[in-house]
Amino acid sequence: MARGLLLSGAALAALVATALPAEAADPFDDPPPDKIIIKVATVNGSGCPQGTTAVAVSEDNTAFTVTYSDYLAQVGGNSDPTAFRKNCQLNLVVHVPQGFTYAIASADYRGFASLQSGASAMQRASYYFQGSPQTAYRNHPFSGPLNDNWQATDSTDWAQLVWAPCGVQRNFNINTELRVSAGSSSPDKVSFMTMDSTDGDISTVYHIAWKECPSA
Repeated sequence: MARGLLLSGAALAALVATALPAEAADPFDDPPPDKIIIKVATVNGSGCPQGTTAVAVSEDNTAFTVTYSDYLAQVGGNSDPTAFRKNCQLNLVVHVPQGFTYAIASADYRGFASLQSGASAMQRASYYFQGSPQTAYRNHPFSGPLNDNWQATDSTDWAQLVWAPCGVQRNFNINTELRVSAGSSSPDKVSFMTMDSTDGDISTVYHIAWKECPSA
């Protein structure tokens, strides 16, 4: 995707009811009526070469979707020695309606894995706002033999959500990684893990929680 491209609209996903605990009902506000706009400031990484990543926002402002078309890690056979790990860092500028703030309540990842017996793989993600002192990593391991679609979900309790600062523009960063290890599998057998598919792009959906900013 070209830098600076603005994308909005596209009804790609809705916030699932289980993304927030029941006790969060009181502070949770309906999504603001005006649409959010996400500007992709930078896209960097071996898993997301230029032109292979797209971002869109759902019509109800409760989710945004990142779509990858060339995100694959592999080992074994004639694989490139550096292909065992692929990563992608998205730096997003999120414009929200005045008076509101947001947090990422959960993220759904999907892809395909073909792992030989003895091989293993891992999907990792981290999320942070520009200037944040801490980065939390979420890991999802997979073991061979495996030849199927995979799905992983990162979810955050309401009390632990990290909200964007009110009245201050801070870029939001998403770092993802796929890593495959041959382990005890035969070195001439290929194992791989993707965040894409041969018959269409795989979308990663980030579910958004909203609340009003305190009155000045």
